[in-house]
Amino acid sequence: MHKTGIVDLPLHSGKAPSWLFKRMLNLSKQIFDVLIYEYSQKEVLKRLSDPYWFQALGCVLGFDWQSSGLTTTTCAAIKYSIPIQSGIKVAGGKGKYSKNTLQEISSSSEFFNLNEAKIKKLQYASRMSARVDNNCVQDGYSLYHHTFIFTEKGEWIVIQQGMNDQYARRYHWSSSLTSFIEEPHQSIFGNRKEDNVLNLTSEENKEIRKASVDLVKDNPIHLKKYFSFQSNLLEFQNFEKTTFPKRHEIISSDISKKGWQSLQKAYELQVKDYEELVALEGIGQKTLKSLALISELIYGNEISWKDSAKFAYCVGGKDKIPFEIDKSHYDDVILNLKEAIELAKLGKTEKIKAIKRLVKILS
Repeated sequence: MHKTGIVDLPLHSGKAPSWLFKRMLNLSKQIFDVLIYEYSQKEVLKRLSDPYWFQALGCVLGFDWQSSGLTTTTCAAIKYSIPIQSGIKVAGGKGKYSKNTLQEISSSSEFFNLNEAKIKKLQYASRMSARVDNNCVQDGYSLYHHTFIFTEKGEWIVIQQGMNDQYARRYHWSSSLTSFIEEPHQSIFGNRKEDNVLNLTSEENKEIRKASVDLVKDNPIHLKKYFSFQSNLLEFQNFEKTTFPKRHEIISSDISKKGWQSLQKAYELQVKDYEELVALEGIGQKTLKSLALISELIYGNEISWKDSAKFAYCVGGKDKIPFEIDKSHYDDVILNLKEAIELAKLGKTEKIKAIKRLVKILS
């Protein structure tokens, strides 16, 4: 099962027209009503955590399949169409709305009857997924969108997106993962490979993570001697051939003053593992990268720089591709799904069964 994934999408300007977004809200509500009725809240999260299913959902709702706006608009439609009464809460969003995630998780505790321990666990998952994709997966994409979806039972998923030049990359997370810092991206999807990606969650970088923790457990003052061009150059004299990129040496500015303070704090706390190190406030991209480079320098553990990066229309597309959206047809689709779920709740399941038979024929 795909627990996580990445999709690269070009940035498109503008926003969904109001006539389309209103229909996206309506149609998505009917779709999720059927999913919850037929399956469960857990099944909804399972499907949304699948990058292919999520992409297809955006297209079914009428958005452009290759546009970065599909992610933010579809997540917004989900947030406003799935009521908390369904047992599912959608928190966060694009830009400033992402900063409300932790508060939205907390405010839902009374309705979901979640205790403090479960709330903290959910908030930790939200924070760690963002920290890992921003700091441990150094692929050049800066996060600007974070949607956290969870159930009354404490299951959760994350859909977040980062930006790099004219492309956006989407990251999916699921509570079925076994580790936040070792291969959380079991399946990674993308159509644009970056040349150099420092993926510190890669299994190939397991020894680098271990060595980084060992370095932090020693007094950080001992690390400063490695922040000199001369010391790095001496280490490479034993190699028969060395090709240097534009700047290979590690310099002191690679770790900020706050970074050094955070390393001192990590030393004093004697962090037990890499996850605890990544979770520390102030430990960012530069600090983790510098620790990785020094780990390679001292212990000889070679860093892996591989980029791990590896969709259906039914109502048309916003930009008239592959065909223009027919508003009356869109409204008919919404009405049919709405009638089917309302009749099913009254015990009249013929229409739901007909839809299920149609799915089998088409699949």
